[in-house]
Amino acid sequence: MSTDEPSVPIVCDECETETRVPLDDLADALDKHNAQKHDGESVAEVDPAIKDRLADLVAEDLGLFDEEAAEEG
Repeated sequence: MSTDEPSVPIVCDECETETRVPLDDLADALDKHNAQKHDGESVAEVDPAIKDRLADLVAEDLGLFDEEAAEEG
């Protein structure tokens, strides 16, 4: 893995594991873990704190927070 390539933390509460994978391999790594360990059920996931932060950044970038403020005002 290149040191310049971002990695994303994946957590699996059921297995009590955490790992980091390159962003480009994220979907495949999640699918593989869940298929092999959990019969395809979506148990392992991107670290929830990262998901929340990314959602906030995307909403901010899209101006969704501005729209919410305008609707409230």
